[in-house]
Amino acid sequence: MPAVFLKDRSLLLVSGAEAQSFLQNLITTDITALEPDEARPGALLTPQGKILFDFMIWQDGEGFVIETDADQRDGLLKRLTMYKLRAAVTLAPSPEEGVTVSWGEDADGSQGVRDSRFAKAGVTLIRRPGKHGDGAQALYDALRVSHGIVTSGSDFALQDAFPHDVLMDFNGGLSFRKGCYVGQEVVSRMQHRGTARRRVVTVSAIAALPGTGTEITAAGKPVGTLGSVEGDHGLAIVRIDRAGAAMAAGTPLLAGEIPVSLVLPAWSGLAFPTSADEASA
Repeated sequence: MPAVFLKDRSLLLVSGAEAQSFLQNLITTDITALEPDEARPGALLTPQGKILFDFMIWQDGEGFVIETDADQRDGLLKRLTMYKLRAAVTLAPSPEEGVTVSWGEDADGSQGVRDSRFAKAGVTLIRRPGKHGDGAQALYDALRVSHGIVTSGSDFALQDAFPHDVLMDFNGGLSFRKGCYVGQEVVSRMQHRGTARRRVVTVSAIAALPGTGTEITAAGKPVGTLGSVEGDHGLAIVRIDRAGAAMAAGTPLLAGEIPVSLVLPAWSGLAFPTSADEASA
């Protein structure tokens, strides 16, 4: 069972009598639906519906733990504090730094929380605060890539992506049934109109892929951009209408000069549009 310490992750503790309602009215996740041993993805959006901060969240007794990138923690804490006003909520950084992830058949859920994103892909992955292993981070990144699970910074820029772009409408991180939250009106409109066209795909090639940020093209026109890369496999966020039209026409897709194949994560249930008419529907 691999156990990988992610040193660049940080934790925030949210507690107090109004912790649940405070978060429920701000973030994309329906935290009232959280199982006691479950971690779900979430985001705090801009009023325009784009991801301002992304994170994992789980219950901790009567409060909650938010796990985010270390570079985001202070900014997220400041933003949450701004929204706090007179709510009976305490916000504080956790003294523990980093998170250990472990996975496989023997992953022990009693020692942490199950990551719902990987569960959607059929993988039991446990997240646990602190350092409890020394596996290479490349092992975790390869697992993420193979199952189409993105992370900000490597795969998309904050304030540049909508939750739909990163499959939060399928991985448990985006609620359409709870009440209002910041940016909710925009993402609900995208959902009901079916206008989401940018989606996460896994990318494969017969040679090593070029680096993160390389443009993916079809007949010289941009389709998307490479994110995380692990050898000849990677992740990208692409326009699935353009990619689908190119594949239907037999037009090669290239990452730089390297021919690539694109696949939507099976757990999403999505499929590429198969014709130009369907792509523009």
